[in-house]
Formats: sequence, structure tokens, C-alpha cells
Amino acid sequence: MAASHPLEWHLHLLWLLAFPALLATYIWATRREGFEATGRQRLLFCTGVVVLIAAVTWPLGDLATHWLLLALVLQRLLLTLAVPPLLVLGTPRPLLARLTRPAPVDAALRVVVRPLPAVLIVTAVAVGTLTTGAVSLASRSDLARVVIELLVLASGFVLWAPVLTELPGIPRLSPLGRGGYLIVQSIVPSFLSIVWIFARHSLYPPFTHAGKVADLTPLLDQQLAGFLAKLSTIAVLWTVAFVIMTRGQATAGSDEADPLLWTDVEREIERADRQQRKHGLPGPPVV
Repeated sequence: MAASHPLEWHLHLLWLLAFPALLATYIWATRREGFEATGRQRLLFCTGVVVLIAAVTWPLGDLATHWLLLALVLQRLLLTLAVPPLLVLGTPRPLLARLTRPAPVDAALRVVVRPLPAVLIVTAVAVGTLTTGAVSLASRSDLARVVIELLVLASGFVLWAPVLTELPGIPRLSPLGRGGYLIVQSIVPSFLSIVWIFARHSLYPPFTHAGKVADLTPLLDQQLAGFLAKLSTIAVLWTVAFVIMTRGQATAGSDEADPLLWTDVEREIERADRQQRKHGLPGPPVV
């Protein structure tokens, strides 16, 4: 239900139940032998959870649902560009290997780590969840809003999957390949921002509260949202691309470039074992 005032407080019950469960599960898992997290990893993961809380609850979550397209864009930026890499980088590699070990998860991972499917998936989610119908549905239904937020968050993991070398058993793109991929991701999914900037009328009925927030008209809100979406995406992804390519050039030819890790070897053995069992062949001998 829409609020009568932009800053009226609402209880986001589903998310407020999910956050303690997420943190408790992480603390329990990273205290087990073999899955211990470093202090840096704990900081990154907790920062990711805090950013997630800020993105989907009051006040940003409410502004993004009923009042401002600018707030919706900021929410989407946090869910796709900030939260996924923080959570992944904050998770110990052995735990990531365990979480991605089930065959369906590993099969999905093998798809989304490829640049072309990743770009197509991120674009489809970005455009599909920003249609007039999807935005209006999220403004009327709390369940639909949470589902859409989860889809956007999942697309963020897909966006970063070809770049994050912490994921086990993925093909390692060259630094130039990863940088080029991020540049493409900064351009293709955000083409709606051009439409927002040059449209002559407001496209989203939930955000037609003229002057209710900071004296913004719906059209100015939409134009500012377009600039925020385009410039922020380019700034973040191009900066990461530059860092990756610069570090890649600095470590070219050294042992630090693309090291072979046991989690990668173990994942390839598991995949080979699945293929053998799929074709009725005996698995590798147990030593």
C-alpha cells in the first residue's frame, strides 16, 4: 500500500526476517573447520548485508516503490553493482565451492560465467523489471516487489560472475577480456536511461507525485534517473575494468597471473565424474 508521505515508515517484514537468518547462517558456516573467514572477508560480507538492507527497506525501498524513479535507479545500482561482489568476496573460497557444488547450481554457473549469456540475462532483467507494468505491479504488491528485488539481485550476481575469479571452476578470461566485458555491460543493459532522458512525459504512474519529494516534477525525476543510471554504471564498471587491465598488465608472465587452485581442479573432477555417471560409466577410483 502506498504511503501518504514520502518518509512514512513501513515494516518490510520479509526482508527483516531474512537478514538475521542470512547473517546467522554466514557466522555459523564460517566458524566450521575448513570454511573459516578472514577479518577482511567478514567485513566485506557484513558491508554487503548493510548495503542490501539500505537498498530494500525504509526509506530508500519505499521511495523506490511509490515516489521517485531516481530512488528506484539508486536501489537497482546498489543491488547489481555493490551487493553481489561484496557478498562473494566476503565468502571464503571453500564455502563458495560447497555452495556451488550441486549439479543444477554448477550447470547454471557454467552458463552465466560466459560473457554473452551474462549480458543477455542482465539486459533482460533490467529491461523487464523496468517496464511500466512491472513497476506498477511492484507499487501495488509487496510480494511482487520482493520478487522483483530478488531478480535484480540475482542479475547482479550474473553481471559479476565472469569477472570474479573467486568462483570455482570457471574459465578465466584474460584481463583484457574481463575489461571489455565490463565495458559492454555498462552500455547495453542501461539503454533505457536514454529513453528516460529524452522522453517528453513521465512514463511511470507510481512516480507522478509532482512536487512531493524535494520539489521534483515527475519529468525531472525521470531525467535525473536517466543520468544517474548511465553515468553511475559507466563510472563503476569502467573503473573496475581499468583496474583489472592495469593489474593484468603488471602481472603478465608472472606466477600471480591466473594461478591454478585446488578448488578449480576439484570442480573439474566432479564435472567429469557427473558426465561418466550420466553415460553409465564407472566413476574415478576412490583413493
